[in-house]
Amino acid sequence: MPTYSPKASEIEKAWHIVDAEGLVLGRLATEVARILRGKHKPTYAPHIDTGDHVVIINCDKVILTSDKAEKKKVFRHSGYPGGIREQTFADLMERKPAEAVRRSIRGMLPHTRLGAAQLKKLKVYAGPNHPHAAQQPQVLELADARRRA
Repeated sequence: MPTYSPKASEIEKAWHIVDAEGLVLGRLATEVARILRGKHKPTYAPHIDTGDHVVIINCDKVILTSDKAEKKKVFRHSGYPGGIREQTFADLMERKPAEAVRRSIRGMLPHTRLGAAQLKKLKVYAGPNHPHAAQQPQVLELADARRRA
């Protein structure tokens, strides 16, 4: 029996919307990365982009457990010698919450051209409004990403 490999014309991409209010960042990122890669579909193939589009709203209300917000550092580099800059994750969440969530999800995708294509299907917004209503996204409940008491 030959191995099934999906063709690009056979892949159907759906739209999902995730409300990140009160969700733990790491658990949110793993679930969203799984959907972006397409691992939730029976036609998943690691060499083809079979994933769906994901819209994340209210990312400014995501939480980090313990004191990771103050301990975790985020780095960026200008490309010049001595051009490295660091800040705490709490500072990044305060200034650019959408970028903080996007970076967390980006780290869980492949670091190849395929991962870059999968990351383009991610839309992150700090508030509750988004311009993707025309795509009729399905609301995705991530119960496992809620903080466990």
